[in-house]
Amino acid sequence: MAEPSHPRSPAGRRPGDRDPVRWELWRLPRPAVALVLAVEAAALASVVANLADPGRAPFTGEAGALAAFLTLLSVVHTELATGIERIRRRASETSYFDLSSVWTFAAALLLPPALAAAVIAVVYLHLWRRVWRPAKVPLHRHVYTTATVVLAAGAAHSAVEWAGGLPASPDDVAGVAGIAVAVLLYVLVNTVLVAGVIALTSEWPGLRCLVGRLDDNALEVATLCMGGLAAVAIGATPWLVALVLPPILVLHRAVLVRHLEEVASTDGKTGLLNSAAWQAEAARAVLRAQRGRGTAAVLILDLDHFKLVNDAHGHLAGDDVLAAVATTLRGGVREGDLVGRFGGEEFVVLLADLPPGALGRAEVRSVAERLRRMVAELEVPVCTPDGNLTIAGLSVSVGGASVPDDGTTLEQVLKVADASLYAAKRGGRNLVRIAGPVQIPAPRTAAG
Repeated sequence: MAEPSHPRSPAGRRPGDRDPVRWELWRLPRPAVALVLAVEAAALASVVANLADPGRAPFTGEAGALAAFLTLLSVVHTELATGIERIRRRASETSYFDLSSVWTFAAALLLPPALAAAVIAVVYLHLWRRVWRPAKVPLHRHVYTTATVVLAAGAAHSAVEWAGGLPASPDDVAGVAGIAVAVLLYVLVNTVLVAGVIALTSEWPGLRCLVGRLDDNALEVATLCMGGLAAVAIGATPWLVALVLPPILVLHRAVLVRHLEEVASTDGKTGLLNSAAWQAEAARAVLRAQRGRGTAAVLILDLDHFKLVNDAHGHLAGDDVLAAVATTLRGGVREGDLVGRFGGEEFVVLLADLPPGALGRAEVRSVAERLRRMVAELEVPVCTPDGNLTIAGLSVSVGGASVPDDGTTLEQVLKVADASLYAAKRGGRNLVRIAGPVQIPAPRTAAG
């Protein structure tokens, strides 16, 4: 199930975390705090309302045994996958999806909502102790995630009840449809609530950060489908549900491999693609442009006099500047454009799906100028041996080239863009130079 990732919240716990007045929750924006508290109150109210419902069927010993059985399976699952999940938790920078929903979803389909909520509470308490707390996940995020799961489980249970219960025979189409609707509602409720708190916590973080990537959501749907199969298996032959454990553990390892591949392709200081990963993805984008007879462009950006920052304030302050510039560049282009760190103080951007001819070249220049201005306006707070300072007056020189006008391969276009970059450096720095028949000098500022 998805867990919110708050961009403004540090991941680690602090000494004051045990003091409710100093909880990290209160440092979030007020709308986000209001949503968190409202969702948690709604989850608690739903459980209380179910318990107080006079038409509710009384809990039976069979239901209690089933709840204990699902909880036990979840505990065994978590213990077998603890090491993998801790690595995944540390490697994931955005919304994080765990695979415990196979058991919480089964509980939602098989048990009354209040008893299913009890299973969810125990499952997530165990996850907290074994996975999330060792990975330094803030407590308020854990509690909020638990509340969203309780509400999602309640919606899923209502869908199955509406369909008349779980499938009782091979031709029970309504029962199968009920499980399908339950999967959709479970995902929808959780996604909306997680996306809502992320959106209120920061400025627009991008659709991927809000709802997770497509493959993350596909993983969640697949896990819920396994939970539906587990619920049906328990209804027929309970011990068959043990067969769910091996494929779930294999799925854990497959997802871990993907996360480690992402870490290997990411620059540790900036969070951008590293040089090798950027070139691999950019080469594919250039090839797609060639096949579709489209246009793409490459920008190479080099921070001017960056050595002076390191010499004056230290390499840690320089790292902060690199990270701030990387965030600025990422925010200054479209979501589908590729931004990478080329090495040292050099960055690269691939602009895809540009209009052909003069219009495309004008757009490349416009984007390059926008990025140059954004870096010039940047103010970076840093901590130095001399105290907290703000580094300003940065500038960047930019060179650009286009596909297919300036080359038909990534290597060719990079060479032309690099020559344009050095033309900008020779011209006085803090300039944009785009390869082509016409060069219009960019306006220079006092920082140049």
